[in-house]
Amino acid sequence: MMMSYPQNVLLHIDGRWKGAAAGKTLPIINPANESVLGQLAHAQKADLDEALAAADKGFAVWSRTSAFERYKLMRKAGDLVRERADRIASMMTAEQGKPLSEARMETLSAADLIDWFAEEGRRTYGRVVPARAVGVSQIEVKEPVGPVAAFTPWNFPLNQVVRKLSAALATGCSIIIKGPEETPGSPAELVRAFVDAGVPAGVVNLVYGVPAEISSYLIPHPTIRKISFTGSTPVGKQLAALAGQHMKRATMELGGHAPVIVLQDADIQHAATVMAASKFRNAGQVCVSPTRFLVDQGVYDEFVETFTSVAKGIKVGDGLAEGTTMGPLVSERRVEAVAALVQDAVQAGAELVTGGKRIGNSGYFFEPTVLSRVPRTSRIMNEEPFGPVALMVPVGGLDEALAEANRLNYGLAAYAFTRSAESVARISSGIRAGMISINHLGLALPEVPFGGVNDSGYGTEGGADALEPYLNTKFVTHLQVR
Repeated sequence: MMMSYPQNVLLHIDGRWKGAAAGKTLPIINPANESVLGQLAHAQKADLDEALAAADKGFAVWSRTSAFERYKLMRKAGDLVRERADRIASMMTAEQGKPLSEARMETLSAADLIDWFAEEGRRTYGRVVPARAVGVSQIEVKEPVGPVAAFTPWNFPLNQVVRKLSAALATGCSIIIKGPEETPGSPAELVRAFVDAGVPAGVVNLVYGVPAEISSYLIPHPTIRKISFTGSTPVGKQLAALAGQHMKRATMELGGHAPVIVLQDADIQHAATVMAASKFRNAGQVCVSPTRFLVDQGVYDEFVETFTSVAKGIKVGDGLAEGTTMGPLVSERRVEAVAALVQDAVQAGAELVTGGKRIGNSGYFFEPTVLSRVPRTSRIMNEEPFGPVALMVPVGGLDEALAEANRLNYGLAAYAFTRSAESVARISSGIRAGMISINHLGLALPEVPFGGVNDSGYGTEGGADALEPYLNTKFVTHLQVR
């Protein structure tokens, strides 16, 4: 049963929860039934100026706080997230649509991410560089880069925020989070856990509003020294260009169109079952969602049949209802976009194996969909569908599969299934992607890298390397004077 959703989701600026200065609000919509859950405070320039001043003040305090003290506070925040997991997950399902079990898993994963970054922040080591002359010392030290502006999407309301927030705080940076307007309540509860854990005023600030207006104001502002964005490739390119104009560091985690290579020697039952569960998780609204299934023609029919049987068994409904395994899409706009891509593919010659249309007239539900023998010229084979649609394409072996996997300029995630060590080696080195998972699902753990290449962005938001963009390296050399 759903716990109460707040009537008003507020901004958090300089240690205070507050409405927008101008009093403007936006409705928060439940995608399962299109009801209004509550109202969201809508920040404008006056609110952003207040947040910038707060972040500047917060950085002065937090950057001088020891790594050990930061670690203790962050671990406390992680524990609070775990204690509040049921409430946070319920809010997330209400506003985003994913099944409650997925929302709870995301919430607990967020707490694990906080813990991991807290620990890693204690290990931002510098080093001593051996000098060429007697009496000379040469040291590198790591210092926080400064206040951060983070822009996060709606598909994983907690886990997209928590990576940026935790990396910033672990390294001594303050942050302004531009949260997702579609799913604002659960990120606000994440911030509340940090506030209740004792983070100083100004260190963590949370705003919502018109994304383009907020990004165009925050990124060029001299207070902001680091940008982190998760979202679509077109928007990411615009923001990266703006950051570059102002010499701001930027981490970009953008779109994907993940290929899945299934070779003739693979365990077909395992591959189809694992990939179907991954494809329809969060209704396919996942940047690393498996999308183009490049299946050896010798096992193509078997794979498609097995995969389709799993798809047909998915129970679509309200994420808060018992037994639901796939919830709605997040908005009417997403339903229309996915339907248009499916229609275009069928008109281009793809076979509609199952699904393909909206479910009902209330809520934003779309059938789990499988398209077979999808032409490479169709829009959906070239544009990220970001919905519950699997594209099946027969291939004549690994060479053809690799060529198709690398045809697009995306490079976020890729998957493969084979029993051959030689094929594993060729796939590992041959696919242009930031992450490759072979014979299992092994992405997005706190301790491993998470990021892409090419049009899928640059930088990583996981693993030890995730902290580097939040740190400056300062070199200090000293000659001992007698």
